Amino acid sequence: MSDHEEKRAEERADTRADRHDDRNEPGNRLREELPEEVTSAVPAARAAPESRPEPEPEPEPEAETGAPEPQLTGRQRLVEGLWPPRVSRAQLIVAVLLFGLGFGLAVQVASNSETDSALRGARQEDLVRILDELDDRTQRLEDEKQGLEKQRDELENSSDQAEEARKQTIEKERQLGILAGTVAAQGPGITVTIEDTKGRVEADMLLDAIQELRAAGAEAIQVNGVRVVAGTYLSDSGKGVAVDGNKINAPFRFKVIGKPQDLEPALNIPGGVVQTLEKEQATVTIERSTKIVVDALRAAKRPDYARSSSR
Repeated sequence: MSDHEEKRAEERADTRADRHDDRNEPGNRLREELPEEVTSAVPAARAAPESRPEPEPEPEPEAETGAPEPQLTGRQRLVEGLWPPRVSRAQLIVAVLLFGLGFGLAVQVASNSETDSALRGARQEDLVRILDELDDRTQRLEDEKQGLEKQRDELENSSDQAEEARKQTIEKERQLGILAGTVAAQGPGITVTIEDTKGRVEADMLLDAIQELRAAGAEAIQVNGVRVVAGTYLSDSGKGVAVDGNKINAPFRFKVIGKPQDLEPALNIPGGVVQTLEKEQATVTIERSTKIVVDALRAAKRPDYARSSSR
């Protein structure tokens, strides 16, 4: 055998040894044990790069087409929060009640303001006259209280209480007769004459005069021959005025029994009866007298249903 052949034999032996070593490796042994289709697919799989899902590109932000939104001020945010209003039924009811309360208070304040303004613009002598009238009313109530207490003491201390009670009953009947208009009366007082050439005096103006006179302590009143009592009513009748259905015409003449010092100032107070009538271009004349006779009478009316409870 030549050297060349020996060298080729050695190379073949080395190649077989290398192949034997490769077979001893676990990967080569597994490759030999697998079917041919699988072994042929493994190199292809190794050769192919791993396919991973490509991440989707992030959407690019849209370009702003308009101007940037302006910042709202505090007042604008407050307006947006309050309008449009979201009102419940309970809130609506509370709002209505509060509105009614506020309206009533406003009317009361306005009324008090008018009264205060009238007194604020009055002269000093007018204010003194009003105070004197209030003092006189207080004194009259005090006198009436003392009179009732005196009657009570007389009934309690009298030896003949039955006789004393009879006397007081007669006196009380006379007083009630004067108030009811069934008995004529006389005494100090005033005469009020109202000339109405323009025909502007209405029933409510005469009624105001009667109310002022009663508040000043008038005990008996007669207007143009008609007796004025607690149930008297006045109404307009054509160009005149009707008192309890009896039509009377100007001039209107009042005969009033009471304390003249109280009756006259009551009609002349600022914003009172006299000033109201003078605004209607009527002329008012007041005369004091120590003796006024009120002789217009009213028939005693028997009540239909009321009966005395005393036995």
